[in-house]
Amino acid sequence: MRRNIVRAICFAALCLALPAAAPAQGHRACSNAGLAGAWGYTETGTVIHPTAGAVSAAAVGIYTFDHAGTFSGTQYSSTGGMINQDTKLGTYTVDADCTATLRLSVFNQSGILLRTSVWEIVLDENATEIRGIMTSLLVGPLPGIPMPPILTMNAKKLLPGGRGK
Repeated sequence: MRRNIVRAICFAALCLALPAAAPAQGHRACSNAGLAGAWGYTETGTVIHPTAGAVSAAAVGIYTFDHAGTFSGTQYSSTGGMINQDTKLGTYTVDADCTATLRLSVFNQSGILLRTSVWEIVLDENATEIRGIMTSLLVGPLPGIPMPPILTMNAKKLLPGGRGK
């Protein structure tokens, strides 16, 4: 009888401990591999220009991330209503907690550097979506003119072949 009581207590303790351990085992750490691939994105917000004040900005495009921490992209952007076609090149680092930093340069079709920026992002929805905010913006040739950004980004990972997930 005593042996059955001990077994029942051990079984009950095990049953209570399993739900607490399951989420920890189910959490996967993020890495560059999770970001690798093609992503469709939208950026929207405002840039504070030193003389013109608040200027609306938006962009839509595709990023392609490799496993080594570099990426490229193309986009159509609108700043104050002026439409441009741009190319982006940059580097990234992904942390285990699914946050990441993008450092990028934007070039016009002639290859002239237009601006550099830094984005802080979060991988969401099992690394199939990105949410981000621009934390730094330098406009013009290096060293660039700092302009305060109020821009956010949303992106979705594209399936092989180019269709969204």
